Amino acid sequence: MALLEVENLSVRFGGIVALDSLSFSVEPGQICGLIGPNGAGKTTLFNVVSRIYQPSSGRLTFDGNDLLKAGPSTISRLGIFRTFQNLALWPGLTVLENVMVGAHTKGKVGFGAGVLGVPAIAEDRRLATRSYEILSELDLADLAFRRAAGLPYGTLKRIELARALAGEPKFLMLDEPASGLAHSEVDDLAELIRRLRAQFDLTLLLVEHHMAMVMALSDHVVVLDFGRKISQGTATEVARDPKVIEAYLGTAA
Repeated sequence: MALLEVENLSVRFGGIVALDSLSFSVEPGQICGLIGPNGAGKTTLFNVVSRIYQPSSGRLTFDGNDLLKAGPSTISRLGIFRTFQNLALWPGLTVLENVMVGAHTKGKVGFGAGVLGVPAIAEDRRLATRSYEILSELDLADLAFRRAAGLPYGTLKRIELARALAGEPKFLMLDEPASGLAHSEVDDLAELIRRLRAQFDLTLLLVEHHMAMVMALSDHVVVLDFGRKISQGTATEVARDPKVIEAYLGTAA
């Protein structure tokens, strides 16, 4: 059974159709690439799965649960986490504290209580230890007690990924994780994603404009254009599809 099922999902903002009867599924353990030109609806779908947007129609299920009946606070408890196209870190907090934001979704003590040093610190120490271990896995442990402000962009991207992993996700949505990275950093990120998928038993939905990275990583690729699905299949099948070539280049080859 698919882990994520998207069925005839539509999102409208006034007269603008952001998603138009979109259907596809993501199997457990897959890396599913979601691609398309700017404005195709990729981030809109992320925002629906994250329960930021409410669709106009359609169904959305995750691991047998009706996501459209869930609130944003429920998503993390189901094991759904995401990164953002634009960084969403707290510059004034340390790297470790930023990662602990993700870890606290699995704890009984709120993040604010943990950071401010309110009693019941045993759990907070456990979560801090877990967060530090994840930073070590991403070669970031030496930065744990540095503030996030002023760190290199590529490093901040990894910190955001570490924060998502701290929540123990089943399903991780990566929104343009390679944007702004140098070519060598993109290659390193692709290797890291492969390793983390195996190590953390992840299913991933990947939105990315670096086509070589998407095609190399993805088990399955879904292509959107103006909110509609125009193609899906393996990377090779999608790359040869005339509809995909037309959407990207403006002419069928």
